Amino acid sequence: MIERHADIPTPDDTMRTFLCHPERDGPHPVVILLMDAPGIRGELRDMVRRLASVGYYVMLPNLYYRAGVEEIFKGPNPLTTDQMFELMNQTTIARVMVDVDTLLAFAAIDPAASDGPVGVVGYCMSGQHAINAAARHPDRIAAAASFYGTRLVTDKPDSPHRVAGKAKAELYLGCAEHDEYAPLEMVADMRAALEKAGAKAEVEIYEGAGHGFAFPKRSTFDRAAAERHWERLFALFRRALR
Repeated sequence: MIERHADIPTPDDTMRTFLCHPERDGPHPVVILLMDAPGIRGELRDMVRRLASVGYYVMLPNLYYRAGVEEIFKGPNPLTTDQMFELMNQTTIARVMVDVDTLLAFAAIDPAASDGPVGVVGYCMSGQHAINAAARHPDRIAAAASFYGTRLVTDKPDSPHRVAGKAKAELYLGCAEHDEYAPLEMVADMRAALEKAGAKAEVEIYEGAGHGFAFPKRSTFDRAAAERHWERLFALFRRALR
C-alpha cells in the first residue's frame, strides 16, 4: 500500500488530505471519504486503508482546515465538545462542495487515480455532503453512501432531500435504529423524498445499532453493524465504480 499526505490548495487555504491506494494494478477508482464531527484521527485512516486495500484510490480530506484544526480531542490543545459542534456548524455544504471540487481536480492529475466513476462516503455530519456531492457532479460521481447521516431533511435549498433527485449516482443510506442525531422520523421523510424523486437509492435501518456504530473507538461501536456497513459499501462501489 502507498500512503501519503497531500497539502491541496483551495480557494480558502490548504487542505491536508490523507491518500492511500494499492501499489500495483493502477490507476484505481477514486473514493472520497468524508470525516465525521470528531475530525481526522487514527480510526478514520484505518478505514481509508481498508477501502484502499480492495483496489481504490482513497482520499480523506481534513474538512476543518479553515480553522487550522485536525484532530479534535488530542494534541497539546484538545477542543471541547461544544467547540467541536461549533466547527461542525461552520463546515457547511457550500464549503464542502468547494472542497470536493478541489479533490476531484487534484485526482484528475494524479496518475495513480483513475479518470472513471468516483465514489463518495460520508459519516455523521458528512452524510449530507456525500449526497450533495453526487448531485453536484452527476456525470462523475456514480456512487454515494451516507452512514447515520445528520441533517438529511432541512428547510434549506441544499437539503439532501431536495437535491438528491439531481444525482445520477446509486445512493445508499445506512441509518441507525437508535439515533438522537438522525431520528427515524427524519429517515422516513428522506426515504419518501428519494422515492418521489425517483432516485436510485436504498435506505436501510440497522436494527439495534446507535449513532457511530461503524467506528471501533466509539462507545456505540457495533461489530455486526460495522461489518454489514463494509459489506454494503464494498458492494456499492463494486457495482458502480468497476
